[in-house]
This record gives sequence, structure tokens and C-alpha cells, in this order.
Amino acid sequence: MRKTKKWLAALLAAALLVSTAACGSPSSSGSSSESSKGSSSASSAVSQEGSEPSTADVSDAEPGWKQHADEPITLQWYVNYSWFPRKWEGSKATEKYTKDTGINVELIIPAGNEAEKLNTMIASDTLPDLITLGCTDTQVAEMIDAEMVLPLNKLADEHDPYFYKVANQERLDWYTQDDGNVYGYPNASYSFSDYEKYGNIPSNQVYMVRKDMYEALGKPDMTTPEGFVNTLVAAKEKFPDVDGSPLIPLGTHEFGDTGCWALESYLQNFLAIPYEVDGKWYDRYTDPEYITWLKALRECGEKGLLANDIFVDKRSQMEEKIVQGRYFSMLYQRTDMATQQKIVYENDPEKIYIAIDGPKNSKGDDYTLPGGSIQGWTLTMIGANTEHPDRCIQLFSYFMEPETQMTMHFGPEGVGYTMVDGKPQWIEEAKELSDKDTDAFENQINGGMWMLLDYAMQLEWSDPPKDPLGQLEEWTYDYAFNPSVYNITTPAADSEEMTIKTNIEALWGKTLPKLLLAPTEEEFDQIFEQWKKDRDAAGFDKWMAYQQAQYEKNKEKLGL
Repeated sequence: MRKTKKWLAALLAAALLVSTAACGSPSSSGSSSESSKGSSSASSAVSQEGSEPSTADVSDAEPGWKQHADEPITLQWYVNYSWFPRKWEGSKATEKYTKDTGINVELIIPAGNEAEKLNTMIASDTLPDLITLGCTDTQVAEMIDAEMVLPLNKLADEHDPYFYKVANQERLDWYTQDDGNVYGYPNASYSFSDYEKYGNIPSNQVYMVRKDMYEALGKPDMTTPEGFVNTLVAAKEKFPDVDGSPLIPLGTHEFGDTGCWALESYLQNFLAIPYEVDGKWYDRYTDPEYITWLKALRECGEKGLLANDIFVDKRSQMEEKIVQGRYFSMLYQRTDMATQQKIVYENDPEKIYIAIDGPKNSKGDDYTLPGGSIQGWTLTMIGANTEHPDRCIQLFSYFMEPETQMTMHFGPEGVGYTMVDGKPQWIEEAKELSDKDTDAFENQINGGMWMLLDYAMQLEWSDPPKDPLGQLEEWTYDYAFNPSVYNITTPAADSEEMTIKTNIEALWGKTLPKLLLAPTEEEFDQIFEQWKKDRDAAGFDKWMAYQQAQYEKNKEKLGL
């Protein structure tokens, strides 16, 4: 109940937690029982609104994939992430998937620029059978509008009604478009009933410090602008270098053309700045609390506490410096430095990074940090050119099966786990490999095929967090909530709103470093006022109106 109360309180206070745009609109579910009660009727609504009655001889009594296991085919599956160099073949899990369904998969992974590869396939109308991309990517709407992807609900009605038994209805409702159809299914999606069922769903946003340095300084209070600046000064004075290289007092996300997440939405979330006030979408960037902390960061720049590294370093360089322990503190994503944290822990447990209370607003309000939302992370869709629409939707159903989800987590039964009193239990050898070498575990046992992974369901089988990562996760529990109502759909690529959004983001990307490096507060104020004027000229009012409309649509679907 703690999570539910926190969500309701945060919602009533209109505290926003999400940093990126969403992909659709959620449905309501106050509890697990309410969700299951409305499931069949909602499923029926999707089916009736999205498609004509099927004449095919299909039934929801048995999964469609079981009927075709002896009919081998190969499907092409494009995954829009160059960092995912996996192959389908080789693991015990993917062997099982193919044996169970008769479906072999040829993975297509872009070698370089993901957007360029996907855009080329769209332009040439050569999309493969299955496509996985970020749910906020502009290509999602583009492919739907061009009828390049197929409605999942229509395919389920015709080829596999069993789909509705295993699909999460809240997610289907969220992704139902204005035409009544659902064109993609998310991974890493957390519904409101998931929050009720699983409890502690963490946020990824933390303020962390190097443990040994912070303790050597006497664990100072860093929640106020004065305490924050003074602590960074003290850290630089006491630890001027790390193994011969200069200390970096504050680390952040990469700076890019649109700014820096850590010093925008992350900082705003720590300051509990709302996204809406009295039902009206709020301009978080001009909130007085945010401006106060930007000025504190400007003071950090004036005192030489903002190392040039943070403005120019890319991800790989940041990871190297985390391992070296070069950062005193970071406003960052805990999962993005998990591998490096493990290396640091093995070398010296006292030098790991721990989460502490960082920036707070002047009232000392609790942080409002985004946990997982209904939007998820990626969306998997079925290409309209596929010669096997029936097998595609049946593969969706297969991956949504709890047994398949167990395989995705542990590896196959008898290899990664055994059933004890109706619950899966790790096989020791598999668990040991998973803990010591994630890549080897995925390559050999569970396959690492996360594209339709139900992250919420995985919580049922996940071990409690433990050091060196456990403290970072557990610290977020008291501050995380489901931010789905605040998710804003990315405008169409060729829309006026998208042009305005792009121009405003580019304008901020140029302005933020200037604000942080302004030599005086007076110059900061001048730069900030000019930015507001330029933003207005770029169409800010229209962008605010777009966000307001999206927010109201979300509320309607959520029943709020």
C-alpha cells in the first residue's frame, strides 16, 4: 500500500517524474482485482473496435503456436540498437523457443546509425517480419500512418485469440490508437496493477557519491544549494587528484545538442517540480526552485567545480572514469554504471558509489522520481510485408507465456531452474554464471532476448538487490512512482509540433552550457531572459498546448 499512497499523493500534488516522451495513452486500473475484472470486456472492446469478426477456425482454448511446432519457418527480426550484437543461435533458451514454436529467427542489427538504417527500410518498404524500436521513436507513428505495420488485435482475432489471455490488457489499452487498433507491444512496461502486485518498483535516477570520500568529509548535507556547493569545494580541496588525474567533483549525463538530462528532468525531479498545476501543463524550466539550483551550478562553474570533462565526454569515456573513481559525485542513472560499479567493488568496496540525499527544494519536499511506466522502453511491431502474420502473432503469445518468461529469466527448466513447490528455483551453476559473467550466461543459457521481456513479471523471480548495486536501487524505493499520466506522445516527424519541439530543444542545448559557465549571476539572468524570448519566438505556446492536449488524453484514458 505504501506505493499506492505515494502515487496518489504525488498525482494529487501534480509532481512529474518522467524525463522522456511516451508512446501512447494508458488505461485505468486501481488494483489487481479491478484490472482482472475489466480484462475480458476491455479485450472484447479492442477486438470489436479494431477488426471485423474472423471466419477463421480459431479458438482461445489453445495457443496458436502449439499447432505449428512441426512447420519450421524463419522470421527476420530487426532490433534497432547497434549495441545488441546477439545471435539467435547458440543458447539453450533460443533452442527451446525454436523447438516449441517451429520458428527460427534471423536477427538484423544495424552496424552503425540506427535511425539511418530504419529510415532506409521504411523508405524502400523493406521492413522485415518483426521490428523492435524505442517506443518514443518518431518512426512508430510514421509506420502506423503509412500502414507498414499490422494491427495486433486483428491478427489475434484471426489467427490466435489466445493472445488476449496472456497479453497485459492495461498495456493493450495504453497502446490502442484512435482507430481502435493496437500496433505494438512494449517491453519494460509497468502498469498500475503491477505496482500493486509487485511492490518496490525502483527509479533509475540517483544522486551518488564516492563512499570513501563522502565519509572522509564527514557525510555533509548536500540538500541545499549552499551545502551542495560547499561540499564540492571541500571534495576538490581534500582530494585534488585521483591516481594522478584531476578529481571531477560532479558528473552528469552526456551534454548533447539538446542539453543534459541530469541537469534538466533529473534535477527537476529531485526538486519535486510538478508537470502540471491545477490541471494546466507547467513550465518546469522557469520554476523558481529550478532557477535557484541552476544558479548554484553556475556558482560551481565559477569556482572551477564543473570540469571540462562533463561537457565533452561521451559514454565510453565516462565509464572509464567511473572505474577510475574520478567522480566525487554523479547525478546519473544507476543502471548505466552497474558494470563499472562491480569492477570498483571488486577492487575496493570502500570506493563504490552510494546514493545519498542530493538537491532538494526550499521546502524540503520528498523527491519525485520516475519508476517504470506503462509506456515501457521499446515497442515490437509486425511488418505489413510479412508472409507469416499468423506465426508472428503466435510468437508474441508464446513470449508472453509465464513459462517463456521464466526461460527468459533463468534459462530453460532443467538448465537454469527447477520447480520447487510450484516456484522456480535457480540451478546453482546457472546462478553462479549469471552473477559472474552476464554475457556468457546470456550467450549460453537464457539467450538475452529482451525484446518482449515482461520486466514486471520478472520481479516475481528476481533476487533482492545486493551490493554493490543494492543500495543504489533500494534508496529509490521511497521516492519512485508510476509516471504514466505525464507521458507525452512524440509528435509526428513532419508535424509543426515536432519542428517546434526540435527547435526549442536545440535552443536549450546551446543555452545550458552558457548558463552554467556565466561569469556572473547578472550575465546568467541576461542569458536566461534571452532564452525565454527566443523560445517564445520558436512557438513555445503551441508546444505547451500540444503537451496539455496529450496530458488531458492520458487523464481521460486513466479515468482521472
